[in-house]
Amino acid sequence: MRKKVSIIGAGHVGASTAQLLAYEGTVNVVLFDIAEGVPQGKALDIAEACPLWRSSSSVKGTNSYDDTAHSDVLIITAGFPRKPGMSRDDLLNANAEVVRGVAAETSKRSPDAVMIVVTNPMDVMAQLAWKVSGFPHRRVVGMGGVLDSSRFRTFISSELGVSPSDVEALVMGGHGDQMVPLPRFTTVKGVPITDILPAEKIHSLIERTRNGGAEIVSLLKTGSAYYAPAAATCEMIKAVLFDEKRVLPCAAYLDGEYGARGLFVGVPVVLGKDGAERVMELDINKEEKTGFARSLSAVKALVEKLSI
Repeated sequence: MRKKVSIIGAGHVGASTAQLLAYEGTVNVVLFDIAEGVPQGKALDIAEACPLWRSSSSVKGTNSYDDTAHSDVLIITAGFPRKPGMSRDDLLNANAEVVRGVAAETSKRSPDAVMIVVTNPMDVMAQLAWKVSGFPHRRVVGMGGVLDSSRFRTFISSELGVSPSDVEALVMGGHGDQMVPLPRFTTVKGVPITDILPAEKIHSLIERTRNGGAEIVSLLKTGSAYYAPAAATCEMIKAVLFDEKRVLPCAAYLDGEYGARGLFVGVPVVLGKDGAERVMELDINKEEKTGFARSLSAVKALVEKLSI
């Protein structure tokens, strides 16, 4: 039987994710939104493209949570986007109410699903979705590290004039200004960028990565990024649906790893059919530990604001 993915939120990220999944043709897609007509219209548009893509995926738009029942993967993109001058954290209270309702409604209809949270501030929203859903913590993961790492790879490849596919990057910590790109674990065909680029250039690339989302918001002026977030989400979806055991940086629950406990934050995990099946503990140095601890504190402060 074909797998089912339900995307909650038919905005730019949700609709772009649905489009990419339908193009692949390997799953059936449900696109949910509270705005009447919006998910139906976007789903119909995508469905009408499927014959041209030689895709046999079905794509359904809906305003009813009942249509998401028995999903294998649930994607939460619903919420308010950033506007110029806003940080991800500014969205905390408004998006918490949205995610709280979505997690409650979807989890009871798809109790065996893996839940991927995209809504910002993502690490905190993943923690909230886990609490509300009652799912085992492994089956709730946040999308942030995959996107941040892809941005880092993009900037590195542009600087070096090499293919982005030959760059492997790792970003840990919260999906925000306190994220921790790790140059020692970032390579071009196995060669660490610390052996290729001067420290000042690496620092500037890290800063651009940290502000990657804000850079796009400032250019668009009326919205935030969606193509790369959708692509990052799809990479995670495929890892779960096809049990790929991909090692990807995701917001996952820490239970003592990296000296942290009881929080969702970005770390490399083995992502498979059961979600974040294992946290990979790297031998990070003192400077990296300091950056990670700072990022962890920022996430913890937001969690405490919501009294999760």
